[in-house]
Amino acid sequence: MSTTPGSSREGNLDAPTRHPLDWRNADFYDADSLNQELERAFGICHGCRRCVSLCQAFPNLFDLVDATADGEVHGIPKADYGKVVDQCYLCDLCYQTKCPYVPPHPWNLDFPHLMLRAKAVGHRQGKTTRSAKVLSATTAVGKLASIPVVVDVVNAANRHASLRKLLDKALHVHPEAVIPTYYSATARRRFARAGVPAEAALALPAGPTHGKVAVFTTCYGNVNMPQVVDDMIAVFRHNQIAVVLVEREQCCGMPKLELGDLDAVAAYKSANIPALIKAINAGYDIVAPIPSCVLMFKQELPLMFPDDADVLRVKRAIFDPFEYLMHRHQAGLLNTEFANALGSVSYHVPCHQRVQNIGPKTRDILALVPGTEFTLIERCSGHDGTYGVKTATYPLARKIAKPVADRVLNAASAHFTSDCPMAAAHIADGVPGKPAAENPLSLLRLAYGI
Repeated sequence: MSTTPGSSREGNLDAPTRHPLDWRNADFYDADSLNQELERAFGICHGCRRCVSLCQAFPNLFDLVDATADGEVHGIPKADYGKVVDQCYLCDLCYQTKCPYVPPHPWNLDFPHLMLRAKAVGHRQGKTTRSAKVLSATTAVGKLASIPVVVDVVNAANRHASLRKLLDKALHVHPEAVIPTYYSATARRRFARAGVPAEAALALPAGPTHGKVAVFTTCYGNVNMPQVVDDMIAVFRHNQIAVVLVEREQCCGMPKLELGDLDAVAAYKSANIPALIKAINAGYDIVAPIPSCVLMFKQELPLMFPDDADVLRVKRAIFDPFEYLMHRHQAGLLNTEFANALGSVSYHVPCHQRVQNIGPKTRDILALVPGTEFTLIERCSGHDGTYGVKTATYPLARKIAKPVADRVLNAASAHFTSDCPMAAAHIADGVPGKPAAENPLSLLRLAYGI
């Protein structure tokens, strides 16, 4: 099979497929082998340039090519490849929406996973900074920051200009970047205090769903947006869906994946999968309120562990919340009696939800509320968890978010929402007047009036 440009037809009409990530193969970490594949891939991208508007990785690549003596990829110094790799935050949009050369095309181009490989090689070489390691340790940071009394100090410091400058020096977090609020009354603590109501006498299946869910709250959902987890649970129970929490959980691993720290991802997987399997064995489906965390279990872990039967079971059992509700609606089991109108809604579709290939289920469910009108925004926010807060990349993240913020401003809708709370806050911060960034699950609860 040919793998070089010029040897196959232009484009590809076949459905894209993803090859497993061969991360335990010694060749995966060989620098010379990596550079050879980077040069091959960059040559394909240089001849195409369809992805130039997606993120900063591609403009950087094309600038490097254009600066060479003969305008070809082979003239780029290998030491400059990092200028491309460092700008990729694994949103997957190039693979899913732009690139005509993804497998099964014989050129076999998977740009995000090639960037992931390069990040993994760099991490093995000790190039990951201390600040990046700290920022990606979301479970540990959240546990510390949500301690009573400590939480007040952390939140006050995050709002204080002088202390934000110190945070910039210590962890390279941009002083103007939006930092989430931490809560001592975490989602898991709230659930425990409220008690667990008796399960529905009869859980009704609908499509691939069983009518009982175990919530993987996620690091962010647990300590930064417990009210949204409350809203999700209330909406599900309003629809006669029994809800419990997964017995225990660690970070899903996405922040470490984006660093290339694949060993840490494997450790998180070993902690999470047994608890998720226990819930599945008890008849529960899994839902999580953050698209990136759902994607981790749906795509990235199965590609890292393609022969792990439990990982594949979790892949089949985990759902985006609105994907789950749509299965219920299609079976005639969704409550469509709404007490409140929503009116106009500007809805940003997060990248990590788009690449799940489930369609705009959030919009479709909210559209059931009478009189709802949508401005649908399908463009990357540029946030990506840490990319949008790091001092080095914050200005670029703002640049990527500006077209989205402009759409929100021009729509002047009654509500602005996104399934990704980090993307929503980042976008809203770039809109004059800084509109409230609401979560779709909260809007659905509002519509129900519960």
